[in-house]
Amino acid sequence: MDTELFDILESKIEGLVHDLTDLKLENTRLREENQGLIQEREVFKARIDSILKKLEGI
Repeated sequence: MDTELFDILESKIEGLVHDLTDLKLENTRLREENQGLIQEREVFKARIDSILKKLEGI
């Protein structure tokens, strides 16, 4: 077999492994960002609920 074909295949596999690693890092970052947004939403929800309860008392 031609070694050039193996070199091309190896290069493509290395590129895919690199892309996969990048995607895993991005996925981790996005999960952390999502968790922060969920926590922020809960804080806003609690504040809105508190305001609504105050308005009910008027």
